[in-house]
Order: sequence, then C-alpha cells, then structure tokens
Amino acid sequence: QISWTPLLVLGYLFYLLLGAMVFQLLEKQAEAHFRDQFQLEKLRFLQNYTCLDRQALEQFVQVLMEAWEKGVNPEGNSTNPSNWDFSNSFFFAGTVVTTIGYGNLSPSTVAGQIFCVFYALFGVPLNLAFLNQLGKGLNAHLLTLERWVQKPGRAQVQLAIFLTTGTLLFLVFPPLVFSYVEGWSYGEGFYFTFITLSTIGFGDYVVGTNPNKHYIPVYRSLTAIWIVFGLAWLALVFNVGANLMERYLQLKWHKSDLSLAEGATTKMEDEPEQPRIHIPS
Repeated sequence: QISWTPLLVLGYLFYLLLGAMVFQLLEKQAEAHFRDQFQLEKLRFLQNYTCLDRQALEQFVQVLMEAWEKGVNPEGNSTNPSNWDFSNSFFFAGTVVTTIGYGNLSPSTVAGQIFCVFYALFGVPLNLAFLNQLGKGLNAHLLTLERWVQKPGRAQVQLAIFLTTGTLLFLVFPPLVFSYVEGWSYGEGFYFTFITLSTIGFGDYVVGTNPNKHYIPVYRSLTAIWIVFGLAWLALVFNVGANLMERYLQLKWHKSDLSLAEGATTKMEDEPEQPRIHIPS
C-alpha cells in the first residue's frame, strides 16, 4: 500500500506557497504606501522645525524604536502604568508558558532573561500537561452530553453543542469586551482573539497597553485566565480538525488504492486464460 504521507507533504508545501503569494499580494503594496507616507511625514517635520536636521531626527526615531523594543510606550509620559506591576507580570508569565510571545514586552535585565529561559523550560511542559488534563475534562463533559442526547445522530448534536458553546464563550463574546475596553472595532477584537488563542501572537494588538485608558488592576490577569481556557478549547478543536483531515486523506488514498486494485483484478479477469501445456510423466 502506497503511503499517503507524500501527498500530505505536498499539500502542506502548497498551502505555505499559497499563503505566501496571497500575503504578498495583499500587504506589499500597502507597506510601500505606509513607508512613503512615513518618509513624507519626516520631511514635513523637518520643514516645520528647521532647528533639527535629518541626522538628529533619525537619532530620535532610533530612541523611540529602542523604547518600544524595551516595552516602553512612546506615547504619554512617565506617569504611565508600569509594565511590570503584578497584573502585567502575571499576564506576561502566561504568554511565556503558553508560547504566545506577543513580542511587545520582554525582560531587559540579564537576570530576567536567564530566569525567563528556565521558567519557560519548566513552564511550557507544565502548561501542556495542564491543557492536556483540561482537554480530558472537556472530553468527559462531551461524554456526559452524549448520555443526555439519546437520539440518532447524537454525536453530531454533541459536537455542534461543543463547538457552538465554545465559539460563543471564546470567539464571539470576548471581542465585544475588548472592543468596549480597548476602543477597537469588533473585527480587530476578533482578530486579536483568534491570533491569541491560536498562540500565533503577532503583538500588533495587545490588551491593556493604551496609556490613554484607565484599566482595572485585574483586567490583564482575567484576560490571562481567559486565554488559558480558550487555548484548551481551541487546541481540542484543532485536534479534532486534524484527525478528521487525516482520516479523510487516508480514506481517499485507500479508496484510490482499492480502485487501482479492482482495475488490475478486472483486467486479469478480462484477459483470456492461456492454454496450459501438459507434460506427460
């Protein structure tokens, strides 16, 4: 039997190539537009403030970039809330062990970087074990639903209930909260929700980082707890999807093998039987 693994590898590579072409088509022109717009704004700034030259402006832009890389928002002033109070530190610890890693905040001290390495070394496996146990709990809940639903097609009903409930709790309602608190559109909130729960974590949208807004102290801590349970749910959904895709590919490949085998059998049956030569003893 021919393995279907090469087909999966080709499909995977094709999917990456397709994504690369689409992203290039959608984003490259917009990036060039924003780059030109930024250069134009710098020229206007130099024209309005003739006491500055281009070198001084580039140095100031570099200072802004370094501040952003260190997790300091250039907007506002020194009275901005600390990125390392307990609530924000709790949120950062969650992004480490869940491997989200937004990229907008990272340890700047050598001691903090070393501790982060060892913290992730033990925290990531602990997080995986916790999510695995949480997933088992969700599976047990699904079995309970299966006992309740004593009808034909109960597995489909059970799966629909699981997907609908999880979608509402982790993908539909949270963007409404983020839109209200952060001032994002619903689309931006949904984008942040999915990018976070899928552990992609670009860092272009992060909760609780706007210096012009006043957040309750436990806002980011509650968000971290929501992330953990959302990760477990979405990981289970991804696992179910991967299993279904694998079974579908195996079934299609198996049917293809059966068709080839049946074709070969039919061909053998259609061929006239060759005369047998009798060798006398």
